[in-house]
Amino acid sequence: MTRVAVAGAAGRMGRLIAKNVVEDGELELAQAFDVREIGKDAGELAGIGRTGVSITHASEMESKLEADVLVDFTVASAAVENAEVASRKGVKFVIGTTGFSKEQRRKLEDCCKKVPAVVSPNFSIGVNVFWKLLERAASLLPYDVEILEMHHRFKKDAPSGTAVKAAEIIRNIVNAKKIVTGRDGECLRGDEIGVFAIRGGDVVGEHTVFFIGTGERVEITHRAWSRQAFAKGAIRAVKWIAGVDRPGMYGMSDVLGI
Repeated sequence: MTRVAVAGAAGRMGRLIAKNVVEDGELELAQAFDVREIGKDAGELAGIGRTGVSITHASEMESKLEADVLVDFTVASAAVENAEVASRKGVKFVIGTTGFSKEQRRKLEDCCKKVPAVVSPNFSIGVNVFWKLLERAASLLPYDVEILEMHHRFKKDAPSGTAVKAAEIIRNIVNAKKIVTGRDGECLRGDEIGVFAIRGGDVVGEHTVFFIGTGERVEITHRAWSRQAFAKGAIRAVKWIAGVDRPGMYGMSDVLGI
């Protein structure tokens, strides 16, 4: 039985992760951390009844973390701190948080030199196949590329980590010089990939990549209408990383074998 700790357990994704862990026969919800809802039962917050696992303040993770795998869906600054704690204590981790700066990403990479971890901007199985489809399309279509992403009004970072990764995948194939995230005034199109963000309502996540040629265009779209798509992938990542002994930063492509 793999013992799982959830960081951000009072948040929307944290509650869903906790629910999925409890309902999985191979996993045990061992601990829950957050800066809110301290002392409340993680299961009750997740809507599945009492589990006996209370929310512990994140500041106590250093002294109290005792699990096989830590799952983190928080914010970039907290995720880096949590990864550092986990790596010091020899706890593997799975991170689905996005919006990391270059320096924060470097710190995560340092943590992954000590323990195995899965770090991905999107744990949806469909999105990971979507990225593979983009690789193939970019190699076959010598067209202009634009990316449009849409998320709920509360998302903190823009553009999304999924859109940024899509742009990076395509740029590596077509050798575009830059990625632009906005245009204003006189700005003739150059050798670039445009990435644009829409925020509103309760949109879980939508990404469309446009390959635009003369007289035609090809669109590849992924739409998520439930966060369960991300939770299922994260649970799969937890089970996979639990069996990995070699330290390193792994992605969902490793988990899925693609």
